[in-house]
Amino acid sequence: MRFLRIFSLLVLPALCTSCTATADEGGKIPLTTTSEMAKDHYLKGQSFLDGVRRTDAHAEFGKAIEADPEFAMAHLNHALTSSNSNVFFESLGKAVALSEKASEAERLWILGQEAGVNGDRVKQEEYWKELTQKYPKDERGQHLLGGYYFGQQQWQQAITYYEKALKVNEEFSVPYNQLGYAYRYLEQYDKAESTFRKYISVVPDDPNPYDSYAELLLKIGRYDDSIRNYRKALEQDPTFVASHIGIATNYNYKGQYGEARQQLEKMHQSAQNDGQRRAAHFAKAVSYVFERNVEAALNEYQKAYDLAAKINDGSSMAGDLGTMGSILSEFGRGEEALQYFERSFKTTMDSEEVPANVKDLVQTFYLSNLAQAAIQRGDLKTAKEKAKLHSERANALQNRFQIWLSHEIAGRIALSERRFDDALAELKQSNQQNTYNLYRIGLAYEGKGDRKSADEWKKRALNFNPLNDLNQALTFVRASKEMSAK
Repeated sequence: MRFLRIFSLLVLPALCTSCTATADEGGKIPLTTTSEMAKDHYLKGQSFLDGVRRTDAHAEFGKAIEADPEFAMAHLNHALTSSNSNVFFESLGKAVALSEKASEAERLWILGQEAGVNGDRVKQEEYWKELTQKYPKDERGQHLLGGYYFGQQQWQQAITYYEKALKVNEEFSVPYNQLGYAYRYLEQYDKAESTFRKYISVVPDDPNPYDSYAELLLKIGRYDDSIRNYRKALEQDPTFVASHIGIATNYNYKGQYGEARQQLEKMHQSAQNDGQRRAAHFAKAVSYVFERNVEAALNEYQKAYDLAAKINDGSSMAGDLGTMGSILSEFGRGEEALQYFERSFKTTMDSEEVPANVKDLVQTFYLSNLAQAAIQRGDLKTAKEKAKLHSERANALQNRFQIWLSHEIAGRIALSERRFDDALAELKQSNQQNTYNLYRIGLAYEGKGDRKSADEWKKRALNFNPLNDLNQALTFVRASKEMSAK
């Protein structure tokens, strides 16, 4: 399950009731709570989160907080399992405030998470490295740091820490999932498959192992086998969101868009909360983009936006507006796109729930949106001005994702100016998990007259097969348009 890549960074530590952090306690991360009832709910939440049942986990962490309002780690995981950004920021803030009363290990864990949310990946790595150095015999701490490197696309370093976690406890199921994905990203598909099969054997009654194996099969183009394994996951849990989305993604790649949306409608009807309903709308929107049905895609995002607006979830609303702007921009509606980008930015800045540090990061991202909108309009002077400002801020933050984005923008500008060598130099430093960037590299080679390399990169982009990915849909649309023009 792909969103585990986000939440598995934050799986829960071993529990110790009313304890202090000392490295001589078997090398395990202690956890501070004064309530046995809070401990019980926390452990249930931990079990649910290990199985990627986030809705159930969220409820248990909430009950742990009711039993012990000063339970810092319960607040942290209540944040991380929330589908509501207002709840996320509120609960994270409480965890940070309570971290000084908790153990040293909990404090490092929580402050590392806060640093990540603020876009300070350097500080996040420092906190979590210190955590693993002081508690080397705790499998969850090793897995946490592995997840950090996974998120930075440093696959081999991630594998190192996942293997350390499994060396401590080979029955700890969660690292098998991320380890399998890391091998997948390294294109070591045999190792990925054997790892996912081991994951299934460790927790055969959980849906996520079947789901993750199905995503590997999706990646390598075995669509029907993938669908069968996604259905096995749904046999374990009919409400397992990612498996509904996975089946729909397979149908999109098979060109069966109606079947894809039928599956997503089943997901919508069985949704347990608005977060899952929003996910169904997002997936439907991607399916409509594959079909080049822009209005239907925008309508699905509007439905998701309306759900967020009901509870004044400013961060989610801003994200929806920004994505709608990106879709409009890609389909040549640059002026409308700019209006959506501006609304997205204003929504975030006006939100009282979004912390100041996060708003600083959003200001950086907004510059990238302005640059990309200018590129689509052919206003390269403005694009260069905004790109320069974005690059300066991204490098000052030392934020890998924003730095990747700055290279992407520079590469797109170079493509527009037919500076193909410069475009290649920039795009090869952009996010290589964004299939549109792979396709742009193909365009740069094509501009240089290197047809063989161009075809290789375009084929790689079109066969990348990520799970429910808007960039993949936009790449498909661009390639279809190009083929129609020939």
